[in-house]
Amino acid sequence: MNSDIRQGTAEMTAAMLISGTIGWFVVMSGQPVSGVVFWRCLFGALTLLVICGALGLLRPGIITLRAFGITIFGGIAIVLNWLLLFASYSHATISIATTVYNTQPFMLLALGALFLGEKITAAKLFWLTLAFAGMMAIVQAKPQTGGVSGDYGFGILMALGAAFFYALAALATKWLKGTPPHLIALIQVATGMLMLAPITDFSHPPGDIGGWAILVTVGVVHTGLMYVLLYGAIQRLPTHLTGALSFIYPIAAFLVDRLAFGHALQPMQIAGAVIILFAAAGMNLGWTPRWLRPRALES
Repeated sequence: MNSDIRQGTAEMTAAMLISGTIGWFVVMSGQPVSGVVFWRCLFGALTLLVICGALGLLRPGIITLRAFGITIFGGIAIVLNWLLLFASYSHATISIATTVYNTQPFMLLALGALFLGEKITAAKLFWLTLAFAGMMAIVQAKPQTGGVSGDYGFGILMALGAAFFYALAALATKWLKGTPPHLIALIQVATGMLMLAPITDFSHPPGDIGGWAILVTVGVVHTGLMYVLLYGAIQRLPTHLTGALSFIYPIAAFLVDRLAFGHALQPMQIAGAVIILFAAAGMNLGWTPRWLRPRALES
């Protein structure tokens, strides 16, 4: 294993472990979802501003007006994604919400076909169908733990909505080739600050240092540091390895949900989660079932 692969693997692993713990911080913050996302954007923007300045990315002419507009569009999508995902935790648990959220590759598949003319192959269609079957298994299950509120199905719909907006943000990023990724992240979180400032309730801030520490951690670690690690890994790793390591995120989220909140999944939910994650792995890693492979011509 060369040094780039080794370093990229360490960065990707760290980024996914950080992502997998964000649910705990969101729940323990005690803040409304819009407030959590606002402070995430604020502290993340401050962190990324320092990083972009250190990398010399704040010079005029670094980004075109067209790319700036696309980045703002992606920022709106990524903030809506955070709002929906965080809100889904209280309805469907962190484990289920994160699993459903991992249908994002299939959302991106549809958007890529619609806007970029990308071809949907038989193998991709198979993985999409399999993921849908896993989704149906999760929808049919009913949570047994008392740590959720409201409607379970509504939580699943919010997680699906989060996946859709994440796919929109990813689609926007595909149109931003050549634009420094850390600058993209800075513009996106700055967009989120402007979006949420008018609707954020500043009259009930965290009442102690611990509450503020949670919000600062979400902004600095789960946003600023995570972006640096993730983009560093993407630049160093082949696509298949990036896709494989991305599944550390839902596994970490499952462990956090179980250990911190005692949320145990039912057999039907476990089966659905395994099916969705397996389908997403097949999609990300480009697996093709044997029966869908073209047969060699007989001589």
